[in-house]
Amino acid sequence: MLSFLNTEIAFKGRSNKELNQSFFLFKMMGYPSLVKYGKGFLRFAFKVQLPIRGIIKKTIYKQFCGGENINECNHVINELYGGYHVGTILDYSAEGEAIEASFEYCKNEVLKTIALAKGNRRIPFSVFKITGLARFELLVKVQAKEELSAEESLEFDRVKARIEELCKAAADSDVRIFMDGEETWIQKVIDEIAEEMIVRYNKEKAIVFNTIQLYRNDRILYLKEQILNARNLGYFYGVKLVRGAYMEKERKRAQVNAYDSPINKTKEETDRLFNKAITICIENIDSVNFCAGTHNETSCLHLTQMMAQRGIKNNDHRVYFAQLFGMSNHISFNLAAEGYNVAKYVPYGPVEKLLPYLIRRAKENTSIAGQTGRELRLIITEKRRRDTMEKSRITP
Repeated sequence: MLSFLNTEIAFKGRSNKELNQSFFLFKMMGYPSLVKYGKGFLRFAFKVQLPIRGIIKKTIYKQFCGGENINECNHVINELYGGYHVGTILDYSAEGEAIEASFEYCKNEVLKTIALAKGNRRIPFSVFKITGLARFELLVKVQAKEELSAEESLEFDRVKARIEELCKAAADSDVRIFMDGEETWIQKVIDEIAEEMIVRYNKEKAIVFNTIQLYRNDRILYLKEQILNARNLGYFYGVKLVRGAYMEKERKRAQVNAYDSPINKTKEETDRLFNKAITICIENIDSVNFCAGTHNETSCLHLTQMMAQRGIKNNDHRVYFAQLFGMSNHISFNLAAEGYNVAKYVPYGPVEKLLPYLIRRAKENTSIAGQTGRELRLIITEKRRRDTMEKSRITP
């Protein structure tokens, strides 16, 4: 019987020391002022080369990242699959670079993850962000249909060539690959490229997956259109469903530029649309392969119920759940214990280059009523369970 309250399963791979370390870390992230000022301090400390790298790597980096390179991630890959039957999605998460050499480096890292995933049940997907392969400003110009210079046109051709190389490598290796979602003012050009790759490589099975962010109020219509196109043209639609990652930025830009925000007005509306998207995908499962990327317990239960109602087996290859490494283990591991397909996004890369990612994780965990509160409650529950078990062993 599926239950997300089973902390024994959620933390069975964590020693008491590791559990206490996680407790301390999430406790600290529960203080917004500490996160706010800590962000500036970390950037300053790395800039002036203060000796804090080791501390960062042993604390927040260890909680949310797999390692500085693919080899360092092997222990995480083996632990997730061997201990929980949970797959790994290796995500090279270095950010903030905007030169051709860094784009080529990122492409080559993703190619390495594809090669490692080939025939490897422990790694069910590869993933990339287009902004890891292209200048953000270039994508903005392309989507706005601004005239490109001759040099910019060649630059965009190189971007498309990188994406084509990754998707072809994934198809040749029979490895499914996600294209992550980004801001609305570049998402249309991402969608167009993703649609082209999906049509090209998903004839026999779903290889390329686009990402739909359900905090946008127009995405249900888009999802329906894409599924209809797949039916009409005879290919499989691959999609990762997420709530979305750029809400504050989207609303601020809409306000500054005086247009209607594309983001739902309430969390409840986003939750409703996310669950609706799950229902649509399940109802069209003969044409759709999808991954529910969510930390929301209600949405996960909704999907399991929809699968049961439709007679879809827990381990059906067309349906996956995914959560971020270091968060929501009570969801991931309890789902996997019931035989569902589950994977963890495992970011990797040098500590300095993953600093923006780590800061985002800290910021989204500052609300005591949100993720941090839930993680702390689960850790406290498990600590109490272990204390009770220990006392029962020593009591005559």
